[in-house]
Amino acid sequence: MPEVIFAGPEGRLEGRYHPQKERDAPIAIVLHPHPQFGGTMNNKVVYNLHYAFYNMGFTVLRFNFRGVGRSQGEYDQGIGELSDAASALDYLQSMNQNSKHCWVAGFSFGAWIGMQLLMRRPEITGFISVAPPANMYDFSFLAPCPSSGLVINGTADKVAPPKDTVNLVNKLHEQKGITVTHTQIEGADHFFKDEVSHMTPMIDTVTGYVRRRITEQTR
Repeated sequence: MPEVIFAGPEGRLEGRYHPQKERDAPIAIVLHPHPQFGGTMNNKVVYNLHYAFYNMGFTVLRFNFRGVGRSQGEYDQGIGELSDAASALDYLQSMNQNSKHCWVAGFSFGAWIGMQLLMRRPEITGFISVAPPANMYDFSFLAPCPSSGLVINGTADKVAPPKDTVNLVNKLHEQKGITVTHTQIEGADHFFKDEVSHMTPMIDTVTGYVRRRITEQTR
């Protein structure tokens, strides 16, 4: 899987790009957790989401936000990170101009950025939001949420408490024309640390959901 460097708003951004042989393969970007709390593109949840999408036939890009790893710039309270995500999607689309499906997946802080990107890019056809920190960030910009997706979290998450995630999902359920699916992984913490009991069921849920959606979209 090639390491890539592409242009971002504040200089170079470092990523990992995993293309398919098929030129019209669907594309996905995966966004990492908070840069100031150790979040990088090599976070275990991000890494596993990346390979889940690749194994489903997607061409995938994950990358480091500004100021992380070899990416240039400094942390920018989410404003600059949203611009980074838009640049990453531009890069991915420029390399895959025949793709008909575009997904965004994000974990924690990355889920918040991903949902904002969703609002700005109508070509995004689906989203995966893992452990969205609805207790820390305002998600009211999702009015209306432009596409259907999956929200998934652990019942033992102390960083982003389940009750706040449920409140977010309930608000999204009130909107017409989209379907937001919500799944909770029993006993999982914010990082899905237990590989067998938490990480694997989370990734299996994501895979099952995306496969269903892609089948529906290609009918």
